Amino acid sequence: MKQKTRGLTERMDARAWFDVFVVLTALILYAVAWPTLHLTHAVSPGAQPFIAALAAFPILLVRVNPALGWAISAGSALLIALAIPHQPNNDLPFQVVQVIVLIALLFAVGLRAPMQIVAVAWGATSLLFGATMPGEGEAFANAAWGWPIALAAVVLFALLVRWLVLSRRELVRQEEENELERARRAILEEKARIARDLHDVVAHHMSLVVVQAQTAPYRVEGVTPAARAEFESIGATAREALNEIRGMLGVLRSDGQLPEHAPQPKAEDVLTLFDGAKRAGVTIDWTVEGELGSVPETTGLALYRIAQESLSNASRHAPGAPVRVEIVCGMQLHLRVVNGPGATPARPIGNGGHGIAGMRARALAVGGEVTADASPDGGFEVRARLPLGPAQAEAAEVVAPPTVP
Repeated sequence: MKQKTRGLTERMDARAWFDVFVVLTALILYAVAWPTLHLTHAVSPGAQPFIAALAAFPILLVRVNPALGWAISAGSALLIALAIPHQPNNDLPFQVVQVIVLIALLFAVGLRAPMQIVAVAWGATSLLFGATMPGEGEAFANAAWGWPIALAAVVLFALLVRWLVLSRRELVRQEEENELERARRAILEEKARIARDLHDVVAHHMSLVVVQAQTAPYRVEGVTPAARAEFESIGATAREALNEIRGMLGVLRSDGQLPEHAPQPKAEDVLTLFDGAKRAGVTIDWTVEGELGSVPETTGLALYRIAQESLSNASRHAPGAPVRVEIVCGMQLHLRVVNGPGATPARPIGNGGHGIAGMRARALAVGGEVTADASPDGGFEVRARLPLGPAQAEAAEVVAPPTVP
């Protein structure tokens, strides 16, 4: 039995406890009003329970409908004051219990009811108390002015509590909205990370397929017209697939992307990238000065993606052109990718790409910068400067950045 009682009390919330308190208060007020009613008013014994109930029980509506409870209490108070004579030794028109209930309900109206109802309840209660309370001459004038002022203080205090509660609820609501916004932003950032990796990986290899198909007739001897047409078909299909991939990725990409921290390619993996481009038919040579193994992971990832995107751009816009890559790892990490004019005319692969913007975003994420511009000979040049951490900078061999004519 004790365990059941303990479980019930644990499950009860604040509203349930408040309802219990209101019921107990109503019973206590009723227990006071009924036995004392004959001392204040000339009421028959049979009517006393009903008159006492009108005085005490309207407080039961304090949470459910305080305006209705106030109306019942005020109406019964006026009825008692006008219709039931009070005892000679009692000057109050109705019981003290009814005064307490009326003030409590007026306070509840100020907490929950619309402002129009609050104003009506305050005015009607002030008029009821001011007109029915005993007093003559100056005493009556004091009562007529004193009750409205006292009841106004009650209403103002209720409104103050009401505004504080509403402000607290608004603050909680704002915090919930901020939490939802943070979750939504995290989802968008994850989409942006996926979009960036898809663009860097898929677009790079698709571009190499296009380049291989487009330059095969010039690299391979004895290509028949049928084989040339087949290569043209492969290139066209790959370009179409690349355009569709970019269209889908455009939905996922967004501004303000954050750097990734998942396992990704490192700085030394650029050598594998260069080997793969060379096997794909790109005329590429590279030089590396310094130790790439000491480059931090985030900087190494940015280096890899920028080099990857630079090779993809060179393959797309200058097919067949030689590409020169220079990497210097000193106090800072410098990357230079230069390609000459294309040996064959470049074919359009769509518009609205994200290559250069993505490279700049990656460099900015690690505190570096990227510049990309056309070279005087008709080619293109990409320069990247990526800072290294203090420990890596001290461990790396200090060399000057490559000079570019």
